[in-house]
Amino acid sequence: MIPDLEAMQTALAEARLAGEAGEVPIGAVVVHQDVLIAQGQNRVVRDNDPSAHAEIVALRGAAKVLGNYRLGGCSLYVTLEPCAMCIGAVLNARVSRVVFGAWDQKAGACGSVADLPRQPNVTHRVDVFGGVCSDESAALLRRFFEARR
Repeated sequence: MIPDLEAMQTALAEARLAGEAGEVPIGAVVVHQDVLIAQGQNRVVRDNDPSAHAEIVALRGAAKVLGNYRLGGCSLYVTLEPCAMCIGAVLNARVSRVVFGAWDQKAGACGSVADLPRQPNVTHRVDVFGGVCSDESAALLRRFFEARR
């Protein structure tokens, strides 16, 4: 079984790679039946794709591995609280669980700015846990943006 901390460390490694490539350092991994099946990192700049957030990249990879756009039984680990687009994709894919690191006070949609997974009319319920490896996740982002100033 892949524990939450191990999965988050893998997501953090993806985030570091994204930062080295000039992307905002956010990483994500998908675990299915205790096996890591997909990983992703921000690729917005490299791919000229506004939807290429780490979560979306990882979800696309997981869907290919499983041969299904429905990702029930999967857990998504991401270094930053998902935005509205990403949590929308999680809900549409029927992901079972989301674990994230740092809270996003500007665009977070899992409790910070909005709380989309807990809206009464959503068609799918997902368990969301925030704050896992939050200090390390936030430090990566802080260092990245300090270097850009």
